[in-house]
Amino acid sequence: MAEKLRMVLAATPSFRDMVFGAASVARLEALGDVVVLDDPGDAAALTAALPGADVLITSWGATPLTAGVLDHADRLRLIAHSASSVKHFVTDEVFRRGLRITQAGQAMAEPVAEVSLAFTLSLLHRIHRFDHQMHDGAWRDDAPPQHGLTSSQIGVVGASRTGVEYIRMLVALGAEVVVYDPYLTDDRAAQLGVRRIALDDLLRTSRVVALHAPTLPETHHMIGARELALMADGSSLVNTARSWLIDSAALLTELQTGRIDAALDVFDEEPLPADSPYRSLANVLLTPHQAAATVECYLEMGEITAAEIERYAAGEPLEYELTEAALARMG
Repeated sequence: MAEKLRMVLAATPSFRDMVFGAASVARLEALGDVVVLDDPGDAAALTAALPGADVLITSWGATPLTAGVLDHADRLRLIAHSASSVKHFVTDEVFRRGLRITQAGQAMAEPVAEVSLAFTLSLLHRIHRFDHQMHDGAWRDDAPPQHGLTSSQIGVVGASRTGVEYIRMLVALGAEVVVYDPYLTDDRAAQLGVRRIALDDLLRTSRVVALHAPTLPETHHMIGARELALMADGSSLVNTARSWLIDSAALLTELQTGRIDAALDVFDEEPLPADSPYRSLANVLLTPHQAAATVECYLEMGEITAAEIERYAAGEPLEYELTEAALARMG
């Protein structure tokens, strides 16, 4: 490396402690000087720190990178986001100026997929229903039939990063997996060991339906009353992706009949209100939008960020670079 980099790290102290462990901090410091900003949403502080900076490391709550902010970024070439989605702060101005962007969302794929798998197994074996019953003092009260994973068809909506990790886990455990994703090719499906299928057919025939689609205009409420009605009696729905994908009112209505079960980690309103009807339903398993929140996931986000900046400094291809076209297809 011809010269040391100047990096600006905009992240709260708690985020830095959680994501940037000693190893990733050492890697960054070996690359050059790191200027730390404690408030990632402070546009004035970022504007003051950007002159002379080569790399901007962003985090949760990043301030939008408008023309007014970027006008002060005279040397900036790389934006390394140490979390997942960049849509809340990356503007058209970033691409107009030819800035490169990378992100660390891959770290979240495996833990979220693990939770989706845990949800799937719990729903198949009705663990959530038995848990509710036993807390209420009952013993083996009526519940829909239990099923094994290897005798079940699992439908996956969206072969995203997380969707692919979930698929790999399912296939390794011997499940039959079908996938709906308009971008999934036959060759890629064969590599994953899955079968492509139309959404309506997936809903009709799958014992568990797991959502892993991105947030796009065309995916808003892609699962509504009509789609839920296609699901077989006793089947289940898993959502660790985004509440954007489901018409929540239609889902609640369907769940209140007891005809299907669900496991949900994401909601239209977060925190989920204390009086939410979801909380009283024995056929629903709930977690508080924590699917990715493992210690290892957060530390890997920091490691990915440091590794991407190392690649940039060495003139090597970035592993997780985002193009404008790719960003348009991502949630």
